Formats: sequence, C-alpha cells, structure tokens
Amino acid sequence: MAEATSKSAVTGLIRALLQPIARLLLHCGVTWREFADIAKTAFVKVASEEFGIRGRPTNVSRVSILTGLGRREVRKQRDIIEQPAMRPIYLNSATRVLSGWHQDPDFLDAGGKPRELRANGNGTRSDRGGNGNGDEVSFEDLWRRYGGDVPVGALLKELVSVGAIQEVRPGRLRVVARTYIPRKFDVQKLLRAGEVLKDFSSTVVHDLTCTPDEQLRFERRAHTIVDARVLPEFRAMLEREGQAMLERVDAWLTANAATLAPPADEAQRLAVRLGVGIYHIQGEAPAETRQ
Repeated sequence: MAEATSKSAVTGLIRALLQPIARLLLHCGVTWREFADIAKTAFVKVASEEFGIRGRPTNVSRVSILTGLGRREVRKQRDIIEQPAMRPIYLNSATRVLSGWHQDPDFLDAGGKPRELRANGNGTRSDRGGNGNGDEVSFEDLWRRYGGDVPVGALLKELVSVGAIQEVRPGRLRVVARTYIPRKFDVQKLLRAGEVLKDFSSTVVHDLTCTPDEQLRFERRAHTIVDARVLPEFRAMLEREGQAMLERVDAWLTANAATLAPPADEAQRLAVRLGVGIYHIQGEAPAETRQ
C-alpha cells in the first residue's frame, strides 16, 4: 500500500513538472511524439551513467530492466547519445511541409530555391515541376505529399499566422521559414532556459533522493495569496532585493573561483560548479480563495 501511495505521489509530481514543459514545447512546435523520443534517450542516458553496480557502467540488460525499453531500443538510444548532435526523429506535419518545400525538386525553381506556389491546384503549366496532370504545383500538392492527416486549410492558416508562409498576392504563396515554430523564441534564451530548468530540477531531485549521509541543497520558497494590484510593488522589491543578493553571491564566488590547471592537477579534480538561482513565483489562486 505504501509503495502504491509513493508511486501515486511521484506520478502527481511528474504531472506538475510536465505542465510548464508541455506549454513550452507546444509554443515551440514540438509534438508529444518528439518529446517521447527525447524522453527515451534521457531515460537510457541516466540509467546507463548513474545506475551501474559498484561504480561500473550499466550494461544493456540492466538498462532495459530499469527503463522498460527493449534491448534493441536501448542500443538504438545509446547510438543516438553517442552522436555529436541529435536530430529529430519525428517531424510534425507543418515541419514536413516546410522541409519539403525547401528540398523537393518539384517545389524548387531552376536555381534550387523554393518557388512561389498557388494556394490551390488547377494552375497554369510550369516550366519545372508539376502535380502529374500538367498543372503548376500548388500548396495543395505539397500538402498531399507531406501534410499527413492535418486539413490543408487549417495547416495553411497556421503557417501563415506564425509567419512561416506569406501571401505575396491573392492566391500566391511564398515560404519564408524552414521550420515551424508557433511563437518565435531567441535561441540563446532557450539554451539559458534549459540550463535554469536543469539546475533547479537537479537540486529538487537531489534533495528527494539523497541518502541520510548527504547534505541537502538549499531550496526555499516564500509565497501567499495577495491582491493582484500589488504586483508592480512586488516586482520592484524582488528586482531590488534579489539583484542585491545575487551580486553579493557573485562577489563571493568570484573571490573563491578556482584557478584550473591541466586535468592532472589536484585543483581540477576537486573543482565543482557552484551557484544559486532566484525566481519569481506567480500563478492562479486556488479556487477556494476566489469565492
């Protein structure tokens, strides 16, 4: 019974953790299938590197048992981990259409660039490319080849709304992006966000899983229900006090920064990455407080 309760609590934790992650992924055009593939790789990587017996690397059979993945899938994921850069295994309909527009010879001009397309079929004969009936290729032809089960009208409307496709004149379309991202994000901001989420989640997981002999890492919160009209005052206070604390921490870290010599040096062996993060908490008040 206790084990079932514990697993239920873990399931609740995962649901809470994944909601903001799912929000980010949907904003970035990442589908659940792409996420599932990434999750497989993460499971295999952690099981392989951190769950070996007596300090030895985890073998394929043990990783299979730990993760629930077949041995063949474990080997596949290990091959992906060893690659310098992972490529998406699954591309959603929007990305497939944009990629086809940039790569399929039937939709390129004589110079190898994506050509303008008619929105619908039944165009005039083109000097290159076609839909098999002697007509100029159209977005509908592109959709039939790469669009999957997403309706052509809905797909076109979405791609236009996010700026991936432009209507240069009535009925004529030009592609201006190679990948589908519903809302533009700066790449550097995304990379930084990944580091922030990794740092915070690593601290939380460490405190949940460490042994009694290990020291807990500092993780505290201060929050309550307030009148929304005090938000500007709270932001100003947090910017002032939070920044001041971070500057004091930064000064301490600078004074204690290690001078790293080659890997054989003792200072290199003992070096650790150290720091602190401060973040703003804000969300809807529980329903019982809004009556």
